[in-house]
Amino acid sequence: MSTRKPIESWLTDMDGVLIHEGVPVPGADRFLKRLRESGKPFLVLTNNSIYTRRDLQARLLRMGLDVPVESIWTSALATAQFLDIQRPGGSAYVIGEAGLTTALHDVGYVLSDVSPDYVVLGETRTYSFESLTKAIRLINDGARFIATNPDHTGPSAEGALPATGSVAALITKATGRDPYFVGKPNPLMMRTGLNLIGAHSESSAMIGDRMDTDVLAGLEAGMETFLVLTGLTRRDEIDRYPFRPSVVVDSIADLVERI
Repeated sequence: MSTRKPIESWLTDMDGVLIHEGVPVPGADRFLKRLRESGKPFLVLTNNSIYTRRDLQARLLRMGLDVPVESIWTSALATAQFLDIQRPGGSAYVIGEAGLTTALHDVGYVLSDVSPDYVVLGETRTYSFESLTKAIRLINDGARFIATNPDHTGPSAEGALPATGSVAALITKATGRDPYFVGKPNPLMMRTGLNLIGAHSESSAMIGDRMDTDVLAGLEAGMETFLVLTGLTRRDEIDRYPFRPSVVVDSIADLVERI
């Protein structure tokens, strides 16, 4: 059995790990403080594409969680970077919020509904029949279909909300075209994040609350994986999956001493 290298960098999901339904998970502040004091590179990741890095930094700080803006990596940023590599200076029809549109503007993309190179679907709380119809017609006319993440539901204080994956399924049903999902569990999001902080997968760890996105993404990227039980996946659900996390802990508080 091979021995892994010591963990020199950390990647952690946000919802369900550091915060839960808008409230910090106990111990999250101590974990982040220890990371900052250690000098080890780290990233807070989220598949939610609604907010910009600065928005998320401000939201977390109001909760008492201090995360440098450069230590935040979103599916919107990963999507923009992917499109910039695939087709620099391209155009896109976007369904999404400021996090996604800002990221695309920053890489030089033009947002247009006239013969765009891509239809890009992200998270939003204001999906409209008109915008979905436009997206379907543009894809039928030849636009390539990209989505920020495959999550079918998202968390809220009132319960589950339909998320990008659910809306993408609607568009696929109408067009017969599957999107390319850039966010977790696509290891592309993990690798671009690791490159951002100059880290290597063999000496990095991924912390998440979901087997189907966080743990799978970390596993496929070659990282050590930690599943916390403060979010979506319950302990009795772990054995349903054909893969396992490296370690299961009750919460992020149990990992403070590992840094």
